[in-house]
Amino acid sequence: MEYSKKSVTSKDGTTIGFRQFGRGPAVVILHGGALASQHYMKLGTALADEFTVCIPDRRGRGMSGPYGPDYSINREDEDLAAVVAETGARCVFGTADGGLFALHGSMSIPAVRKVAVFEPVVFVGQPGLEEFKQTISRGEALMASGDIAGAMSSLATDAGKDPRTQDVSAAYRLLGGLATQPWACRLALWLDAVAARGDKVPLRDLVPALIPELQQVRATEGTIEDYRRVTAECLLMCGRGAPTLFTGTADALQRVLPQSTRVELPGCNHGAAQDQGGNPAAIAEQLRLFFSDK
Repeated sequence: MEYSKKSVTSKDGTTIGFRQFGRGPAVVILHGGALASQHYMKLGTALADEFTVCIPDRRGRGMSGPYGPDYSINREDEDLAAVVAETGARCVFGTADGGLFALHGSMSIPAVRKVAVFEPVVFVGQPGLEEFKQTISRGEALMASGDIAGAMSSLATDAGKDPRTQDVSAAYRLLGGLATQPWACRLALWLDAVAARGDKVPLRDLVPALIPELQQVRATEGTIEDYRRVTAECLLMCGRGAPTLFTGTADALQRVLPQSTRVELPGCNHGAAQDQGGNPAAIAEQLRLFFSDK
């Protein structure tokens, strides 16, 4: 899918670049984790005949500027506000950490009327939280020592504990297993850097970008009541068999959000919205129904 490259300036002066393609009402897609706009092109393409799709490289990656010294969830709010103002979008989808930022941002962006999220995490005391805190702490320590491959391996090992990893193809299970080995991560980082072209953000930039945003996720502890201020209509999506880290978040959000609908999707793991190893068609089907004014 061909796309236009566009950019806006966030409130603190940071450039936020995004891919735009399709036709119709604008929809913003916020990626999660160690990812960028390049990883959501299948999802965007599945929506592009009905919507103008806008996929930013969130700050710290690719077409966008660095996190900056004052990075916080409020900077993510301001970045989303700038993209919404530029594109006229009334609908936002976010996956994982992008889902958290979509929900939080909508509280201060009245123009956003509908927010759909897939498996964000808010710290609400749910089972699995202590293990996730340890995941973040290990990632922080490894990145502080400059060990990108080690951080990548550690994160892949913890992600592999999600039982739904058994539902992906054998090829992706093999890749997932290799990703738990530091030597394989070092090789992958080198090969990926060699192959990086154009707007593709290399892994060596994406893995470090994950840690600051995970720190913002950890900082959500004690904030669940804030989400009562969300005025947008919300769609909460989880894959069937999702760990309590995600379902516990959905339970808590469903209790406080003024307008929410919850959907469980079979055959969808935590990376369901992604091009590789995901099920973007299933996500696109839900977004078409939810975002349509018909």
